[in-house]
Amino acid sequence: MMSPQQMSDRLEIQDLFTRYCFTIDDHDWQALDDLFTPDARIDYTATGGAAGTLPEMKEWLAGALGACGMSQHMVSLPNLAISGDSATSRMILFNPMMMEDGQGNQSTFFCGVWYHDRLVRTADGWRIAERSQKLAYMHATPNAKGVRTV
Repeated sequence: MMSPQQMSDRLEIQDLFTRYCFTIDDHDWQALDDLFTPDARIDYTATGGAAGTLPEMKEWLAGALGACGMSQHMVSLPNLAISGDSATSRMILFNPMMMEDGQGNQSTFFCGVWYHDRLVRTADGWRIAERSQKLAYMHATPNAKGVRTV
């Protein structure tokens, strides 16, 4: 049976992941400061993206997702291992994204990955200290340009 603290930790981490999804879909890059530690390392290279520090990744996300008209980051419940003030997590991401080419044409691609995270409890609550991905699949509609599929 879980203790009240264990239940609280799980709910707080699940809320952190939910806020991450809405933050990315809303293109609210500054809000990532409330989700990651200041020294976080983020690696999106498995899906053709970049890797770096939180400030570097905020800048990269603004450029990479700027043309994205719509995205829906949907994650599964995480497989969590919590030990005191640290935790690890693995969860599934399903992410359809709609892109526009500037001429009114839309294309959609679908991305499936596993997020692998290391989290820490801070004075402000749980934060992501490291995030990486493992690619499961990418699929794009025939008119998608510049999308690498696997």
